[in-house]
Amino acid sequence: MILCQKTIEKLRTIINEESEYRSGPQLVSFFNNLGFNDEYRPGFPSRWAYTQEKLEKINGAPELDKCIKTVFNPINFIEDPTQLQGLIDAFNKYLAFDGWMITRQGKEILIKKANFDESAFSESTDEITEQEFLAKDFGAIEWNQLNIENALLPVIKQRVEEISSCLKNNAALSVIFLCGSTLEGLLLNVAREHPREFNTSVSAPQKDQKVKPLQEWTLDNLINVAYEVGFIDLDVKKFSHVLRDFRNYIHPYEQMARNFNPTIETAKISAQVLKAAFSQLGNKL
Repeated sequence: MILCQKTIEKLRTIINEESEYRSGPQLVSFFNNLGFNDEYRPGFPSRWAYTQEKLEKINGAPELDKCIKTVFNPINFIEDPTQLQGLIDAFNKYLAFDGWMITRQGKEILIKKANFDESAFSESTDEITEQEFLAKDFGAIEWNQLNIENALLPVIKQRVEEISSCLKNNAALSVIFLCGSTLEGLLLNVAREHPREFNTSVSAPQKDQKVKPLQEWTLDNLINVAYEVGFIDLDVKKFSHVLRDFRNYIHPYEQMARNFNPTIETAKISAQVLKAAFSQLGNKL
């Protein structure tokens, strides 16, 4: 079984966080059970980069099947079987593009061939394109509508000014990192102001059958829940995940491994995502 890049990325997220939070040493143990022989030591790469590297090495090999069956093993979800089914359903959406699906049969996880159903994705033609998104005018930031906590507001404003300066000076990588971290701070502020909506959402991340404290949520979590509870629209959700992926290259070795060299167009998309988030949050708070 060979998986495309997006499916590998989804599996990486499920392994690292969504099934359970796995620390660096736990990830080493997980992949050593699949045939690797690594040691966790100082200078270890990011959890994100390590898992990505290992999944790419076993992609197309029998170890990938074993990896999937291990992650989704029902015994790991004995306290919350509904979480397992939710993860299976979410992963199957990606697997469909590769012609596969996973099912649970009692205590076993089965991997089966599947036909891709194009009708399930017929709405995608209506999604906004990258150029259409860039052409949108979201207007000036209405700071008084955002309800940003007093101590955080000057920090956010300073970052917005720096993003503008970096764009003018073609500092693409700086724009991406600033936009990603600022978006995370902005969404966390919204979550702290509306804890009930965020903590009771279906997409709220859990650990030991409890929703994680908001300060432990990832940018991915914040984006998904903010969309689910109606604070951002589909276009911002879609391009926020693009920005999130770009921001992961903050790790130099990951950037080197991927040969990622952002252009100013990439930076403009990142800045537009942040502008759109400011606009939509200002209208809905």
